[in-house]
This record gives sequence, C-alpha cells and structure tokens, in this order.
Amino acid sequence: MRPRNRVISLFLVAFLWVAFKGQAQQDSLVLGFKEYLGYVKKYHPVAKQAQLNIAMGQANLMKARGGFDPKIEVDYERKEFKGTEYWDRLNTTFKIPTWFGIELKGNFQQNEGYYLNPDETLPEDGLYSAGVSMSLAQGFWINERMATLRKAKYFREQSKAEQDLQVNEVLYRASVAYFDWVQAHKDAKVYQDFLVNAQTRFNGVRESALAGDKAMIDTVEAKIAVRNRALGFEQAKVNLMKKSLELSNFLWIEDVPVELQEGVRPDEDMALDVDSTLEIQGVPLDSFDLDNHPKLVSLEYKIEGLQVDKRLKTNKLLPKLDVEYNFITDTPEYLNSFITENYKGGLSFQLPLFLREERGDLKLAKFKLKDAQFERDNAQVEIQNKVTAIYKELDSYVVQNQLIDDIVTDYSTLLAAEERKFSFGESSLFLINSRESKLIDAYLKQNEMENKFFKTKATLFKSLAINPKSL
Repeated sequence: MRPRNRVISLFLVAFLWVAFKGQAQQDSLVLGFKEYLGYVKKYHPVAKQAQLNIAMGQANLMKARGGFDPKIEVDYERKEFKGTEYWDRLNTTFKIPTWFGIELKGNFQQNEGYYLNPDETLPEDGLYSAGVSMSLAQGFWINERMATLRKAKYFREQSKAEQDLQVNEVLYRASVAYFDWVQAHKDAKVYQDFLVNAQTRFNGVRESALAGDKAMIDTVEAKIAVRNRALGFEQAKVNLMKKSLELSNFLWIEDVPVELQEGVRPDEDMALDVDSTLEIQGVPLDSFDLDNHPKLVSLEYKIEGLQVDKRLKTNKLLPKLDVEYNFITDTPEYLNSFITENYKGGLSFQLPLFLREERGDLKLAKFKLKDAQFERDNAQVEIQNKVTAIYKELDSYVVQNQLIDDIVTDYSTLLAAEERKFSFGESSLFLINSRESKLIDAYLKQNEMENKFFKTKATLFKSLAINPKSL
C-alpha cells in the first residue's frame, strides 16, 4: 500500500473509533448486527476478491472478442548483393474476421528485382486484390474463435453467480462469529450478575454470623459460592476475549484490519434484525425458487460452456475444406476493373484417416459435460433437501426456545422462594446455592439455544445463497 493510502486508511480507522467513542455516551458502544455485516461486505478482503471475478470475466470476454478484431499484416524483405538488387518484396494485407468462419481480405503486393520467380512478377505499380476466404466444412458453423467468445460470455455470467456465493460465504462466517460473540457476552454477564448476588449473600451471612444469628460455618459455604461464581466469570471473560478476536477477523476498513475495542458490546436485542438483515424474512418454503440459486446458475453456465466445447469437438470430425477467392487489379480506383476474369483463388482439403485424436477429444468433452450435469442434479437435490430440513429445524427451535424460557422462569421462581424461606430460617445456603446453580445452567442453556437458533438462520441464509442488497 502506498504511504498516502495508508495514511487515509489509518485516518478512517481513527474516525471509526472516535465515532464509537462518541456513541458510547448514548448506547455503550453497541455494534449492531446490520452495521457489522455492512462493514464486512464493503471492506473484507474476501468480499473485495469476489468483485475481481466479475472484472476477470469482463477481461476474458474482451480477450475473446479480440479474435474478431481486424488485422493489418505487413511483410517486407529486400536483398542486395554486390550492387545487384536481387529482390524487393512488399506484401500488405488487411483482414476482417467474421462470425461464420468467413474472413474478408484486402491485399497489396509490389515486387521488384532481377531474381524474382516468374509467378512473382507484378505490374510496376503493384497489384491489388480484394476477396474472401471461408471454411465450408470444419469451422463454418463453429470454430475456435466462435467457441472462445461464447464460453467467455458464459464465464462472465458464471462469475456473477460465483461472486454471490463468495460474498454469501464470508457473510455467513461473519454472522456465526457475531452470534458466538453475543453468546459469550451474555454468558459473561450471567456469571457477573450471579457473582454480585453471591458476594451480597456472603456479606449478609457474615454479618449475621458475627451477630450470633448464624453459624460461622455458613460463611465458609457462602465464600465457596463466591469463589465458584468468580471462577466461572473469569472463564467466561476468557471465552469472550477469544470470540471478540474471532469477530475482529472480519472487521476491516480500507485494507486495514480493525481490532474490536474492549468497550464495544453487541446488540443483545437483535432478534428482529437478523431476518431483515439476512433478507430471509417472509421467505416461506413453498416460495423458494431453485432456478435462481447462484450455485445452480453457476453450474448451468458451466454446462453451457461445456456444450459449446462439445459442439466444437464434434465439428472437428468434419474435413477441413477451405476456399479463397480474390479479385485482382492494378487500378483499384476503378471499380469496373474488378472483373471475374482477373482473380486469384484456391482450395485446401485435409482429413486425418482415422480421426483418433478428434474422436478422443469428443469423448472427453462428452464425459466432462455429463459430469457437470450429474453435479448439477446432485446439487439441486442437496439444496432442496437441506433447505427443507432447515425450515423444519427452525420450527423446532421456536418450540425449544419457548421451553427453555419457561424453565428459566420456573428456576427463578424456585430460587426466589428458597431465598424467602432462608430469610425465615427455614432453608439453608446449600439449597440456595443448588437452586442458583440450576438457574445459572438454565440461563447458559438459554443463551446456547438462542445461539443455535440464530446460527440455523445463518445456515438458511447460506443455503439460499443470498447476497443482501440492503448492506
């Protein structure tokens, strides 16, 4: 990267950080899901790399069209020895290739010298010719130039579908990283909240023990609970740090990687934004159209290209029969000088006796085409079944999330009742800690179930191969 570009990029990173700091006073540095994916799609190297595929497809198409560019050829040679001009030959040609193996030609020849061959003797002012050459068998309906151009067009369209697949893949992985970050953040918050509760309970038990209302051994059990919660919180913070770094892998600004700052937190209330951001909202199973799936579109264009190759190989079984006809004149300024009595023509015929190379190439082309068709058919069935399974899995997760929410509510009720009984002297710290451990496990399970639910939505997004237009 050039120094100026790096300075600009670092300025943008600093600006983003300042924007985050300014936002901290209002929403504690919340990095929303849609905002995050917007940065990924715009700046991530893989997303930018996907855009190169389309540029490569356009360049490949331009290269293929070059096979039909008009050409000027000049051939000049001269020999002089001991004061004698042996020969002085000039041959210039202007060619215009056309689609069906036809080539238009204009030519000028001028030869001088003592040792020219008789057939090279031309008028003093040179000889002009205008005519056409064409293939009547092999190369008429399809030839290398035509096949290359057709395949380049299919490759360009295939590149567009491949871009959607690449962008979809990086957004899917970025989404999974964000959901893991959300879960790690919620898990750490659970341990932090219950650590505060355990510390408050320990302080109360210690004061009661010092006052003689509780046995001193109860302070030991309360202290163990505090240390268990602190241990869980430390482990959750380590996991949060790891998930934050994994998320940072997808954060880039102008080719500069951005590390997630400690004060930035995820949007925990993103349930309504996930569907709209991934553009899977309101997409029922019966409306899913396989024909527009980028992977199948890509395979279809691949098959089209192989079919062109097969037609070319089939055409090469024909003999080569090339003909050429040119009107010749030494006075090109007069159109009536181009008459049929003055011409130069020729015919070329070629046919291998066994055609083993051509027949082998055709068989290979047929095998490649069949292989691509099998791949398309298999991909079609796999995508259909996978999408159907994901929709059913999402329906199940709706039920599972409701069940775990009810379980959390019930465990919270049990803990509150146990704490009330403890305040009346009818319970023990052991029972409270047991109830609290069950509640912590339920909260963690709730976070895990929510994460699986969001990841399944991301899997649906990947299976549908959506390239979000709103990002």
